[in-house]
Amino acid sequence: MPNSFGKLFRITTWGESHGPAVGVVIDGCPPRLPLTLAEIQSDLDRRRPGQSDITTPRKEDDKVEILSGVFEGMTTGVPISLAVRSGDQRPGAYDEMREKFRPSHADYTYQAKYGHRDHRGGGRSSARETIGRVAAGAIARKILHLAGNIEVRAYVTQIHDLIAPPVSHFPSLAEVEATAVRCPDLNSAALMIERIKQARSTGDSVGGIIECRIRNVPVGLGEPVFDRLEADLAKAMLSLPATKGFEIGSGFAGALLKGSQHNDAFLREASRIRTATNNSGGVQGGISNGEEIVFRVAFKPTATILQPQKTVDVSGTETELLARGRHDPCVVPRAVVIVEAMAALVLVDHWMRHHAQNQAFKF
Repeated sequence: MPNSFGKLFRITTWGESHGPAVGVVIDGCPPRLPLTLAEIQSDLDRRRPGQSDITTPRKEDDKVEILSGVFEGMTTGVPISLAVRSGDQRPGAYDEMREKFRPSHADYTYQAKYGHRDHRGGGRSSARETIGRVAAGAIARKILHLAGNIEVRAYVTQIHDLIAPPVSHFPSLAEVEATAVRCPDLNSAALMIERIKQARSTGDSVGGIIECRIRNVPVGLGEPVFDRLEADLAKAMLSLPATKGFEIGSGFAGALLKGSQHNDAFLREASRIRTATNNSGGVQGGISNGEEIVFRVAFKPTATILQPQKTVDVSGTETELLARGRHDPCVVPRAVVIVEAMAALVLVDHWMRHHAQNQAFKF
């Protein structure tokens, strides 16, 4: 199904931007996992709108409800259903989009594909759909932590043409959350925040890049050929709204190196085999090698801007559109927790697949 993701740990998200609620159904979560609302809510609070003056002013509490799959503080092994009610809806702001297509948005392609669409805030194509991903990701994150102390941390490295210095360590959550833009370098963060405000003041938008690092990943996660770990991470990230690029390890910069420069030499350290460098980004041959997984995701500028733009209507007549509604001048800061969630979902699914293959039978 196109609304589902994962194999053994499988999620299905549902809901539209201005519908009564959005949510997710999670199938494959192990039983007896201790789980509270607060553990899910903390990640949703990092994603919710209206949390700073550089995000959309839409006010939503985004309070999660557990409808099934959890009893007396533990998962039962049956599908977990989570819902978040919508409150601050203003569908009237989108009346003009009923007939006119927003440039670089999903309006035209949805209309062409389905012949009918929910124009209110983009309907299913809205980033509000990611609430379900974040809620499910919080559960995946907990499983990974209990299974092997696996940690996932994303942060902003670039807004528009402002590039932060490379992060030389695994940043703490407090470092990432220290500023509204979620860049751990405070000097760069201040400049990024000002750039986003400048774009908003002119009715424009900017994009940026998020880097994600995952540590304590065991060797062996991922499958050869089609289900390579980096391929599933790429699919997960590029399934997010506004994403336009993915690279892992050295990424595109690796194309500028020679093999003698790029190869990660092996060495023996204590009781394990390691690599002296990590140009592979923690994945070799589609399988995790035990090093930190490091990848980056590029996000385009928000498609809906508050400036007049040339477009066409549903009949193909050329016209002009001045969009209304409440939109992020930059989606990148709020996308940090969404990137983490999708990474956790990929890893927990591969961890379960690896465990099922290698631990279920002993020969």
